[in-house]
Amino acid sequence: MFRPCIDLHDGRVKQIVGGSLTDAGARTNFVSELPPAHYAELYRRDGVTGAHVIKLGAGNDAAAREALAAWPGGLQIGGGIAAANAKEWLDAGASHLIVTSSVFKDGQFNQAALDELLRRVGRDKLILDLSARIRDGRYWIVTDRWQKFTTMELNPATLAQLATQCDEFLVHAVDVEGLCQGIDLELVKMLAEHSPIPSTYAGGAKSMEDLKTVTELSRNRVHLTIGSALDIFGGSGVSYREAVAFNRQYTAPSV
Repeated sequence: MFRPCIDLHDGRVKQIVGGSLTDAGARTNFVSELPPAHYAELYRRDGVTGAHVIKLGAGNDAAAREALAAWPGGLQIGGGIAAANAKEWLDAGASHLIVTSSVFKDGQFNQAALDELLRRVGRDKLILDLSARIRDGRYWIVTDRWQKFTTMELNPATLAQLATQCDEFLVHAVDVEGLCQGIDLELVKMLAEHSPIPSTYAGGAKSMEDLKTVTELSRNRVHLTIGSALDIFGGSGVSYREAVAFNRQYTAPSV
């Protein structure tokens, strides 16, 4: 199924090339003239659930709150989420909290930090961001705007270990993020075959064929975020209206 996004950088809705994001900035595919609330209201109107708002660095809190206020309970939030501010973002209207850096301290998985989040908000409100980059032919979870490699490999054992501690996974294929050159099919297959819980994959989607492939390959257990290829973000590969229609057709009861 298609899941949309609202990526925030320097307080504005943008589409960036994932591997380029640093303290100095990022290579940008698209910068919107419209406010975050516009996209939240659009998704709300069309009933496109599971959208995530990602704060890519500092200076995005106000923009994120604007989006959440436009659809209370309808959007997930990620970027700088930790135990100390978890309740604050749920109170602001987030349906789920997407966490990554706060449970990977200095590149190491921190079970105690995850336990504290679970204690404060519960498993059903947590999404673990397991976004990954390839190194030496293997997928490694990355944090800090996808620049820091952790010591945890993303593999079937990791998926099984963490699935009992969250509601869903979010996985950006960082090496192809924002390139619109096609999805990382091997990563999608891993999620489809080995994730015990639903997952959302993001990265490289360029066409409706990618959406159909991910949905059918996973039997609708892996959802697909489409960003830079989407016409509402300046892309030409995928029509937002067509993606919404796909969701409606796919969920319609058979007769």
